Amino acid sequence: MSEDNTTYNVVISIEEQYSVWPSYREIPYGWRAEGKTGNKQECLDYINEVWTDMRPLSLRKAMVEAETNDR
Repeated sequence: MSEDNTTYNVVISIEEQYSVWPSYREIPYGWRAEGKTGNKQECLDYINEVWTDMRPLSLRKAMVEAETNDR
């Protein structure tokens, strides 16, 4: 197995979900670069540190709205 020397970008979707994406590839529609680049493990470590709520943004908003309407 060869060593992965690829540089990755941490990307974030419109639903505020994170992933890694090779820096040499165009970032897909609906995603944007988050600002962190590095090898795959560095990027995954960063995501592990900052992505503390894995629920999609739309679900988080719906839950807040439902809680507000229940009052």
